[in-house]
Amino acid sequence: MLSADFLSLLCCPDDRTPLKQANHELVAQLNAAIEAGTLKNRGGQAVPKRLDGALVRADGQIAYPIVDEIPVLLIDEGIPLGDV
Repeated sequence: MLSADFLSLLCCPDDRTPLKQANHELVAQLNAAIEAGTLKNRGGQAVPKRLDGALVRADGQIAYPIVDEIPVLLIDEGIPLGDV
């Protein structure tokens, strides 16, 4: 879990909007899609590893993975949420 102070410093690397932590239900849906091999990131690659959590862009369209308790804030690593 990220502290509120740390989270307030983070923003989407693409459009610079605020990020919020994904709820447990969304993380469970993303992990289920990863296990099924159907989840792809913006770079078109399959997401290979279960997520510890995710940070969701303000518009709710993109999630950035948290892996090994580290937010991965790279544009191509963002996960489109339209199909989840």
